[in-house]
Amino acid sequence: MPRPFIVGNWKMNLSLQEARILATALRKRLVGVEGVDVGVCPAFVFLMEICSILKGSGIFVGAQNMHWERKGAFTGEVSGEMLKEIGCTHVILGHSERRHVFGEIDQVINAKLRLAFALGLRPIFCLGEKPEERESGRTFQVVDRQLKAGLEGLEIEEVSLLTIAYEPVWAIGTGKNATPAQAEEVHSYIRGLLKKAYGEEVSSQVRIQYGGSVTPQNTAELLAQPEINGLLVGGASLKEETFLKIVSMAMEQLRSPI
Repeated sequence: MPRPFIVGNWKMNLSLQEARILATALRKRLVGVEGVDVGVCPAFVFLMEICSILKGSGIFVGAQNMHWERKGAFTGEVSGEMLKEIGCTHVILGHSERRHVFGEIDQVINAKLRLAFALGLRPIFCLGEKPEERESGRTFQVVDRQLKAGLEGLEIEEVSLLTIAYEPVWAIGTGKNATPAQAEEVHSYIRGLLKKAYGEEVSSQVRIQYGGSVTPQNTAELLAQPEINGLLVGGASLKEETFLKIVSMAMEQLRSPI
């Protein structure tokens, strides 16, 4: 089973001072965490500061997005090389808000994934269905399309290093969440697609997170599912105590699986 990965996506939240305080607290209180990987993804303008605070702590720092080109005339964009230079190790790509608010298509996300690997960044590749797609019974069809398009052209070794985040759009920022059974069903389907395309050894190395209104209240049940290997946490990652509670519950789950 892949090592669980708990990632806080801070989105467009927190002031610089709030981000500093949260990162410093996490560094102090997550010393000695075993069995679980932890990461945070601050806003672009705070990345250098947070990378500095968390350097050497074992807590990964990732960006929330990047451009598909290394450099160029792309006003307002941030390149993967810039992220790598300041100390980022990970990058979220294909988040539902990038897809459905900012119009990113599968081919764009694929270009970003390929460049991230070329630069030595570890992508957290997000996919998931919209409410109307679930209601019309097209969840698997959508996930199949997004996964295959996103991974096109990647080497087998790169696929094995992926973290995939299943995040049903209808559960993000809504207070709703997929039931553990619903999430497990889709995670199992994703694992099956990976196994068919890349073999059992590779598919077993890919971490598949769940993201969508994750809270301390639903963490234990979600992580008890065999194919859920971590969590992409939104709002609950903005507060020290709630995020630490989620990490603590992930550690407890390893010691005493339900």
